[in-house]
Amino acid sequence: MHRYDHDVRLCVTELLTNVIDHVGEGTPATVRVAVLPTGRTRVEVTDPDPRALPLLTGPAGATDESGRGLALLDALALRWGVEQGGDRKTVWCELSGEPPLDAVRAPAAPAVRSGR
Repeated sequence: MHRYDHDVRLCVTELLTNVIDHVGEGTPATVRVAVLPTGRTRVEVTDPDPRALPLLTGPAGATDESGRGLALLDALALRWGVEQGGDRKTVWCELSGEPPLDAVRAPAAPAVRSGR
């Protein structure tokens, strides 16, 4: 697996885990991954709760069972942030590097995750 793939997947996983942990299991979320004209890769996760904002509180302790997600995101991403819009929020991050040529495809429709 390319490092690029690993970093993108890790960011998506951590952002989705935050939705489950802080908004609730079964909450619908939209994931978008795009290569920007700058060559950076942007990962976005949108959920319907504009109030549950991510907060980077500092490093997690060695025995902590949670609290590492945003620290990982902060370490991997060139930058990250939150965009609020009425009844939703989007947490996003931008990673350096472009995907390998065999991974570049036509843009796909956003994936929507809904509860079980």
